[in-house]
Amino acid sequence: MPTLILVRHGRSTANTAGLLAGWTPGVALDERGTAQAAALPGRLAALPVSEVVTSPLQRCMETVQPLLDARPGLRVHTDDRIGECHYGDWSGRKLAELKDEPLMEVVQAHPSAAAFPGGESMRAMQTRAAEAVREWNARVERDHGADAVYVMCSHGDIIKSLVADALGLHLDLFQRISVEPCSVTAIRYTRLRPFLVRLGDTGDFASLAPREEPTGEDAPVGGGAGAP
Repeated sequence: MPTLILVRHGRSTANTAGLLAGWTPGVALDERGTAQAAALPGRLAALPVSEVVTSPLQRCMETVQPLLDARPGLRVHTDDRIGECHYGDWSGRKLAELKDEPLMEVVQAHPSAAAFPGGESMRAMQTRAAEAVREWNARVERDHGADAVYVMCSHGDIIKSLVADALGLHLDLFQRISVEPCSVTAIRYTRLRPFLVRLGDTGDFASLAPREEPTGEDAPVGGGAGAP
């Protein structure tokens, strides 16, 4: 079965503003995110990418555009199922404000029980994304063969949930996974099991350096902004 290259979108204006974007329209890449997207074709140059699938949200579309420009004729498809989690009433709010919401403790410690007011549950988010991947695996294998490689550009919580699915981890453990903006995660699927062969690879270790302000113990909902 195919190898899936999961790319989180580049750093966005919402990331730097500390907002939980969700499906809020008009959230674009910031200057750093644009540079990250521009570097993506070079990072993937050795891979025979057969298809590109992307979330329909602007920040993902902008992330894959340089790759499409570098490879004329490469087909791109949008799929709502790998779009960001529907955070409902939380969408567009400051993460600093949301940390005091009682639901945030559930999101951190017991995400399989978390459902966003006016939005969806994290369980439903994982289910739709995993179903999309399985359908795209079958389609890509049918059209390009079992050794095909394809790119899927999505969002932090979606990618983390797909990694948990591939590793057989309960969703309650997915907050232990970290994927920074424009990081590359690779999962090689086989008939019996998936293999996680890259996780959150940015090629840059700057985000591991100590920061002036501690990062805290909570996982960043939505994926975080990466290195400062």
